[in-house]
Amino acid sequence: MITRRSILASGLVLLCMRASAAEQARSVPSPTLDEEAGATSSAVAVLAGGCFWGVQAVYQRTKGVLSAVSGYAGGEKASATYGVVSGGKTGHAEAVRITYDPKEITYGQLLQIFFAVVHDPTQLNRQGPDIGPQYRSAIFPVNDGQARIARAYLAQIEQAESFDVAVVTKIEQGKAFYPAEEYHQDYLVNNPRQPYILFHDMPKLAEMKRVFPERWREQPVLVKPPRRLGRLGQGSQAFYQGLPGGS
Repeated sequence: MITRRSILASGLVLLCMRASAAEQARSVPSPTLDEEAGATSSAVAVLAGGCFWGVQAVYQRTKGVLSAVSGYAGGEKASATYGVVSGGKTGHAEAVRITYDPKEITYGQLLQIFFAVVHDPTQLNRQGPDIGPQYRSAIFPVNDGQARIARAYLAQIEQAESFDVAVVTKIEQGKAFYPAEEYHQDYLVNNPRQPYILFHDMPKLAEMKRVFPERWREQPVLVKPPRRLGRLGQGSQAFYQGLPGGS
């Protein structure tokens, strides 16, 4: 039976597919310099690539990632709140702290995903409709080894001419990370029909699944346990699973 709800869902799926066509992943090389696989039981990477909702969502569905937390990096603790950071004058960028298992995925491989599907590293102090230094492209190495790998990879993708214009990603070492407010965590999973999510972030998941099928995980690793779904929540979950990149 065709219902108004199914017609609406079909329209939103079409919108997402059109957005996906406009946000195709870039072909970037595998890192030539990387950390030793399995050197530790867990490690942390901090990356900023625009609004943290989509960045978090991609890494939550990446095999080898143990957690992905939205937050702020680059500024002081006192200003690490969404309302203040949104003013663009704190030095913070919206960022995601990724805890991962180096036996399954390396720092360099996380960077490859970052440049291929997570964001457009050629946009200066913005990503799509989001404008300001809080949406900048940045890598926040937590040690000298990560800084070396990041510098080497930036040089590698520049030499490979992976992008038509210059990459503006900055390496900002020695900056603390501060978790964002609770309502920002797992945002895509909890709000799959939100228009911003549909147009800007669902295509990233579709490209992640298409370009890195061997790294795709069907069930995201969440910050918070899944909340109990009512009738509306169950409908949202079913809709989300039917989108490009959904499980």
